[in-house]
Amino acid sequence: MIARIRFRNLTVCMLMGLFVSLQLAPAPVQAARIKDIANFRGVRQNQLVGYGLVVGLDGSGDSTKSEFTQQSLSSLLERMGVTVDPEDIKVENVAAVMVTADLPPFASSGSRIDVLVNSIGDAKNLQGGTLLLTPMKGVDGQVYAMAQGPVSTGGFSYGKGTGTGVQKNFPTAGRVVGGATIEREIRTRFNTREALTLALHKPDFTTATRMAMAINSAFADSLAKAADAGTVEVRIPDLYIGRTVEMVALIEGIGVTPDNISKVIINERTGTVIMGENVRIATIAIAHGNLSIQVNKTDRVSQPLPFSRTGDTVVTSDREIIVEEGTNPLFLVESGVSIGEVVRALNALGVTPRDLIAIFQALKAAGALQAELEII
Repeated sequence: MIARIRFRNLTVCMLMGLFVSLQLAPAPVQAARIKDIANFRGVRQNQLVGYGLVVGLDGSGDSTKSEFTQQSLSSLLERMGVTVDPEDIKVENVAAVMVTADLPPFASSGSRIDVLVNSIGDAKNLQGGTLLLTPMKGVDGQVYAMAQGPVSTGGFSYGKGTGTGVQKNFPTAGRVVGGATIEREIRTRFNTREALTLALHKPDFTTATRMAMAINSAFADSLAKAADAGTVEVRIPDLYIGRTVEMVALIEGIGVTPDNISKVIINERTGTVIMGENVRIATIAIAHGNLSIQVNKTDRVSQPLPFSRTGDTVVTSDREIIVEEGTNPLFLVESGVSIGEVVRALNALGVTPRDLIAIFQALKAAGALQAELEII
């Protein structure tokens, strides 16, 4: 009896190991992982913003016209025990900046994140400056991080006011790498949830249904259902209660083939045409020919007869007009032909991308293009 129980437990462990290995195996080439086309609701970044000062600039900071910079510097010095009238501050090595950052999900206290620094005054360059201690607040007004450190602009500006200046990138915006320390965590009880909600990046009924079926097939249970085109609800089974993170890791690796509507995207500015593989064309005849009109002008010199006492030498112009019309044949497209076959046939006729754009617009107007036409 003991041997039989051990054998049964061993069999269950082997099946669980096989199930996990199948879920962690790479998805098919045609399929996309769920983590690439959807995200779990509640797992998101939060934006932080703060107002600070960058000091140590080489005369490229805010001028005296930026009164808020002078007031901020005066308030900062007053908190440090130095009382200065803002009108008496005439320095140009300080710049007022807005500091922004993204607080990642599940960020723990003490972790460091990058911050972006952008000048809001008339500073010319933030290169070489240092961001002073700046509180980073969320939309609820609470401080979640403190930012401070040297600013890296990735650009420069030299002699811009002389008329022969050189500038690379935007020196009034920079980054402080690892410049913010997280002081407050966003508490979430993710591991104790009883249900999960997947939000598709591009809502589609077919994709949502396929995703729910793939999850149910992987777990051999009816856990997922498509609530709408952009939401899939997943119930956490008893086996994974308290182990939600493990279940999420398995779901993220499941392969799903996303479905998209047939679409043709045209960029008239660059002459670019992008088409999906499911685009089809109904039965239609296409004739494409170019009318070329060429005007040749030849200048000739007309002189009077020899020994003639009358007449002047004049220049006359002879014009020749040449009209040529393309002789491309009529091209018949059968119903259900793929767009790739049509493009290859049109290329054989010598159709340029510009002409192809006009042809697609005409196909859409005729109702023969079985796809959505989007012009950007």
